[in-house]
Amino acid sequence: MERKRWKKAETAPKDLTGLVFSWSLKDILNKNLYKDKVKMIPDTFSSVSHYLTSFIYPLIEETHADLLSSMTMVSQAPLCEILSVETTQDYKPPTNLKYKITVKGIRNNGNDAEIYEPETGDLIALTDVRPKCISDLNRPKRSYIVASVVAKPVRDLDEPPPEEDTCIVLSSKPIEFEQNMETNKKRETLFAVFLINMTTNNRIWAALNIGPDLGNKCIIQKVLQPDSLAGEECTLCSSDSLSNSEPMVSSFDLNDSQKAAVLSCIAARECHHQNSIKQIWGPPGTGKTKTVATLLFALHRMKCRTVTCAPTNIAVLAVTKRLVGLVRDSNEYGTYGLGDILLFGNRKRMKIDDHRDLHDVFLDFRVKILAKCFSPRSGWKYSLESMICLLEDPKEMYSTYLRERMNQRKGVQTNQEKEEDIQSQSSNKDRKKNKKSWMRKDIERTLKNSKKGKGKKQQDKNSEGATDGSCDKLLTLEEFFKKKFYDIVNNLKFCIPKLRTHLPTSLIPLEVAKNMIGAHRLLESFIILFQNISGESEGLKEVIEKIGDAGKSVDSFCKFHKTRRKFLEILRCLRQAIEVPNTTDHYRIKSFCLQNATLLFCTASSSAQIPVGGKPIELLVIDEAAQLKECESAIPLQISGIRHAILIGDELQLPAMVKSKISEEAKFGRSLFQRLVLLGHRKHLLNLQYRMHPSISLFPSREFYDNLILDAPNVKERKYKRSYLHGNMYGSYSFINVAYGKEEFDNRYSTRNMVEVVVVSEMVATLAKGML
Repeated sequence: MERKRWKKAETAPKDLTGLVFSWSLKDILNKNLYKDKVKMIPDTFSSVSHYLTSFIYPLIEETHADLLSSMTMVSQAPLCEILSVETTQDYKPPTNLKYKITVKGIRNNGNDAEIYEPETGDLIALTDVRPKCISDLNRPKRSYIVASVVAKPVRDLDEPPPEEDTCIVLSSKPIEFEQNMETNKKRETLFAVFLINMTTNNRIWAALNIGPDLGNKCIIQKVLQPDSLAGEECTLCSSDSLSNSEPMVSSFDLNDSQKAAVLSCIAARECHHQNSIKQIWGPPGTGKTKTVATLLFALHRMKCRTVTCAPTNIAVLAVTKRLVGLVRDSNEYGTYGLGDILLFGNRKRMKIDDHRDLHDVFLDFRVKILAKCFSPRSGWKYSLESMICLLEDPKEMYSTYLRERMNQRKGVQTNQEKEEDIQSQSSNKDRKKNKKSWMRKDIERTLKNSKKGKGKKQQDKNSEGATDGSCDKLLTLEEFFKKKFYDIVNNLKFCIPKLRTHLPTSLIPLEVAKNMIGAHRLLESFIILFQNISGESEGLKEVIEKIGDAGKSVDSFCKFHKTRRKFLEILRCLRQAIEVPNTTDHYRIKSFCLQNATLLFCTASSSAQIPVGGKPIELLVIDEAAQLKECESAIPLQISGIRHAILIGDELQLPAMVKSKISEEAKFGRSLFQRLVLLGHRKHLLNLQYRMHPSISLFPSREFYDNLILDAPNVKERKYKRSYLHGNMYGSYSFINVAYGKEEFDNRYSTRNMVEVVVVSEMVATLAKGML
């Protein structure tokens, strides 16, 4: 049975989960539990240690507030039924209380959309009732137990949801409910109730507690105090460093402010005299995503390893999609080069199945494809060597096949003899000697008969020896050649384009990629020639006989042998040029991809998964940086090797959401981008907006951006003056009071006002009709 792969949740050096486990229900319901310990996060810091520790208690308070909010709405929380509970092998009380739990899967619950599927990092409450209020969790006879999901089997991408789902949980207390509950007819029903997911907070906690000797502190040291030279160009660097990049950047039709921002970031990358932080200020509609994608395209051409992250999956997908589009449009060799780009994260939360244009760069899909290409039994190396051997010396390959089949038959017969007479050891030895002699003669006879066209009779004769039918009939040389050829062809037709797409250009240079394209074309031609020859009477037999006899090919087969020689030549070149791992282990392939990609895309939280190894990462790009809590930016800022960071955002837009009023007042939601602006850090303004009619852009430009934002020519065109909503209440701006609306909570704990939804829906429908 195939061994299950388990996806594990990260654990912090100092356990935030353990702290949460220590809270009683009374502690959770106490809104002021950490009020006295949360201090205002300062604008400047005396040391790296001071910087990191300033966020710890606000993070604890935010986690507490998140859990409190979930508890107050526990009646609406997703839940699932637990079928069994059993201790794991590493169960060691009183602290390491790990259990394997089996829950009723989605398929086992029909079409119920509210069924909960536990994920790694989830904090759950184990209870024997469906809670309708908080008090249901804290009954005198049996209180709830808090547990954390620490590992879960990794399902294949195409595998349907199981009827029973399993996971490993770390429990705060011993679970006293009956084990193997499904075998007990009078068993108590046990539920797992979702509370919160702690993955991001655990990763932040790990980044804040990483220790003075671990992690990369180069960038953090640059943001502790105001720096009068922050954001300025290095005076030691030569201006010639941009000579190669400027023509390429100019080809993207950027405006002056966009071009200046991109070139400034490229200049920073070329600087090895200092670490730096660049800020690009991108108000709405100023082409921020285009600017970032152009910068990343240039870094891709420069082979600069870069991590690009953002606060949300939506933002990550947007910038990845734009960059992939640029690479595809500029590439004359199909999907070559996409192997340098790697997007990773939670497939379900990213809704990656809805973005087919990103499937070629998404880690989970890439790992599955490369597992086939790296397979020792059917992958690239195996297929390449097999095709070379088959086309160079098919008779030797056929002899190997015969020896393997004879060994297989010997094993079958030996087992039968042992069953018949296990005592006759001496006679068995004689029998083995006779078999070796018989096998050599049988192989020689089969090869001889294949040459004479008598393989069919010999095949039938040999097959009589297989008494249990476990051994198939022996193939003749021609049959073996044909079957082997098509098996290898199918593998090569899969591997050649997939490797060209999914391997980075550092492993497949352009010349090698061209050879792969040539090999694919030759393979298609060779298949047609092979089909024509194998369809002729005695054609395939004659071809095999002439392989290895240079210059003796019959005229009718000259084209076949000429193509065969060309194909062999290019296959030998590819064998020397491409080195790939020999494994199907998904964890090793995942590490291989993460260590070799040039441009990595993920959320700031997921950047914690980037392993140390491979060529060092040089740059960090944070998109929507003004919406990322500063403590969360500590995760990517400490990635090993990073020399420069580039923050793109707009501090005048809404900041990150904070649930705790106490943490909010302590500036827990403030971004690094905003704090650097307050300290006077220089930023590059994108000053030309392409989205709004001047009558709309006038207000934000005047009120928030000091009239620094200009209108692009396109928004001044006549089509931007069209009015789709008629009536006095509609103008450049409309403020509409929707009376009689009522706020309520949806099943995701967000508030909604259905009356407002109806009003907005009608307006959008009217706009859609007007634009047709």
